[in-house]
Amino acid sequence: MSTTEAPRRGGPVRQGPRGALLRAGRWSLRYDPRALSVCAALAVIAAVSTVFAVGTGSYAVAPLDVLRTFLGDGPPGAEFVVVDLRLPRALVAVLVGFAMGVAGAVFQSLTRNPLGSPDITGFGNGASAGALVAIILFDAGAPQTAAGAVCGGFATATAVYLLAWKRGVHGYRLILVGIGASAVLGSVTSFLYVRADIGKAAEAASWMIGSLNSRDWSQVRVAALGLVLLLPVVVVLGRRLTVLEMGDDTAAALGVPPERSRLLLLCAGTGLTAMAVAAAGPIPFVALAAPQLARRVTRATGPNVLAAGWTGAVLVSVADLATQRATGSALLPVGVVTGVGGGLYLAWLLRAERRAARL
Repeated sequence: MSTTEAPRRGGPVRQGPRGALLRAGRWSLRYDPRALSVCAALAVIAAVSTVFAVGTGSYAVAPLDVLRTFLGDGPPGAEFVVVDLRLPRALVAVLVGFAMGVAGAVFQSLTRNPLGSPDITGFGNGASAGALVAIILFDAGAPQTAAGAVCGGFATATAVYLLAWKRGVHGYRLILVGIGASAVLGSVTSFLYVRADIGKAAEAASWMIGSLNSRDWSQVRVAALGLVLLLPVVVVLGRRLTVLEMGDDTAAALGVPPERSRLLLLCAGTGLTAMAVAAAGPIPFVALAAPQLARRVTRATGPNVLAAGWTGAVLVSVADLATQRATGSALLPVGVVTGVGGGLYLAWLLRAERRAARL
């Protein structure tokens, strides 16, 4: 590894083929230059997609006019359409996608399995069931729906964790118990549909597919609050997440308490999933595909939490733009596009794995 001097206030930067280490006094920061570049590129793509999505609709606004409107110098009448009507939807897409990508990276790393996402392990279904109880039984608004999703998600996480416990929690048991919990929660949601009146059942069915229609600033606050509170926890514990991938014995030998770290990360991932579900419904396949795509793009080992988050943000924002461009309106739920795209991605992934096994 070669060493180059940093600016006078900083310290030496050590660069190598697998990353760089920046030192400043007692503090040090290890980062991967390629992963950092990928995150920056994905952030730019998400921003561009947001601008085009905000300008799409029956009242079309050119991208430059959208930027001018953001700066307070847009065309007459554009501010209401761009800022009040369309911007919340676009921001919810980015925030929810980011939260789902981060949550997917956490769960897949904890289980050490690419199928260990909130969609599969039942945590997303628990949040959905809690939110449906709030919507159908209590006619709840955004804050109450968020509370119901958080309660449902954490109740499911607690039940799955306790049922999977046997001298610790291992990835394969967590997935198997989560699949069973997902089936039970599917029955619960079906029962809620049967008991609801037609109007609420139709509203809940649209929400359960994963929809960004009629999103407003209350949903933006819900998704943003989840990221502000829980993303720092995941980032701070990211090093522990990397060590946990080596196994509990190795983690304990390196001074990382396995069960306590796993429990904290499980709570953070569940909270991110619940807040994302509360804001936009259970958008399928994002938490499953985003970490895998991020790992392929960055070519880096470890959970790739931030890269997975930005990948999820791009997936949801581009899917939302595609629904509006394809139908000429915002009526098609974004979950339909992510579901189709996720199914195609899984088919491609299985074929690639099968060909690799043959080789």
